[in-house]
Amino acid sequence: MLTIHAADLLLPGGGRAPVPGGAVAVRDAEIVSVGPYEEVAAAFPAARVRRWPGVLTPGLRQWHGHWLLTRVYHPDPREADELGTDPVVGPAFDSLAPDAARMAGSVRRGIQRMLAHGTTHVGLGPRSGVRQAVARAGLREVPNAPVLAPPVWDGPDLDPFVEGHDLPGTVHGPLAVGEPADLAVFDVVDEADLVARGARTCVATVLGGRLVFRRR
Repeated sequence: MLTIHAADLLLPGGGRAPVPGGAVAVRDAEIVSVGPYEEVAAAFPAARVRRWPGVLTPGLRQWHGHWLLTRVYHPDPREADELGTDPVVGPAFDSLAPDAARMAGSVRRGIQRMLAHGTTHVGLGPRSGVRQAVARAGLREVPNAPVLAPPVWDGPDLDPFVEGHDLPGTVHGPLAVGEPADLAVFDVVDEADLVARGARTCVATVLGGRLVFRRR
């Protein structure tokens, strides 16, 4: 299937200039065109078009994937009265001491929360016990990723910009023809707004050409 993802502003990465009214054409799992919407649509007139508000970027890279899935508990919505909805970290995680069954559910919810932050690539380290769950979800593992220690003050953050700081330091790589279709869309006006407000503004994540998250 051929799909065009179009947005108010395309930030393709790789040092290339922003493209107002830009678009990315995806065939199955691969990018086949990147550029102004008019040019992309003219090249693929029969494609389905998804129009997004805000900014379209490459998918993001989460260096703290190992910690976010092994030393953080992501509460089930049914546990909100007891635990709230925010991730449980640090001493609160140690006190909770979730068993293996509870952690298995947490891993699934943690992966969904990563996708909801535009994450398509994760760092796990060489001995991570969650590699299989990450692979099943389709997330891509960053090769030879170091196991970065989480920040001591409040644990790892779901927002990849906390570690990446800016767009070049946070995206997995540029959007280019022939590359996997790993994209993210954010409800912001430009790159500065995205960096300032972070990945919590994500409205959609595309992983290998599949729409794996869409904010309702």
